[in-house]
Amino acid sequence: MWKEFRDFISRGNLVEIAVAFIMGAAFGTLVKSFVYDLIMPLVGKAVGDVDFSNLYINLSGTPYASAQAAREAGAAAIYYGAFINALINFLLVAFVMFLLVKGVNRLRRPPEAPAPTTKECPYCKLQIPMAATRCPHCTAELG
Repeated sequence: MWKEFRDFISRGNLVEIAVAFIMGAAFGTLVKSFVYDLIMPLVGKAVGDVDFSNLYINLSGTPYASAQAAREAGAAAIYYGAFINALINFLLVAFVMFLLVKGVNRLRRPPEAPAPTTKECPYCKLQIPMAATRCPHCTAELG
C-alpha cells in the first residue's frame, strides 16, 4: 500500500496540479495587490475621489466612520464597495488568464496530419488507394 501511495504522489499530473495551485495562489495575491493598490485608486480618482472599499449601506441604524469600523462592530450592512473591488479583481484575473491561455495555444504546434492513404480519381471523383494505377470504380488508367 505504501508503494501505491508513493506512486500516486509522484505521478506527474499530481505534481503539476500542486505547482499550478501554488502558482495560482501567488498570482491571486499579485492581482489582488494590483487591483487594490494600483487600479482602484486610479478608478476612484477618476470618478471623484471615491474609495470603493468604504462604500456600504448601513442597515443597523448606528452611524460608523467607515466600512471597516462597521465590520469590526459586526453591524448589519451591505458592503457593495467590497463587491465592486472583488468584481474588478475577478475580471482582471479572467482577462489575464485568457491572454495566458491564448499565448500558450499560439505556441503549441498543431498536430501533424497523417500522410494521406487515398487520392481522388480525376475521372469519377471517388477515393482510391494512393498506389493505384487504374481506378477500380470507372477502370480509367491513372498515368
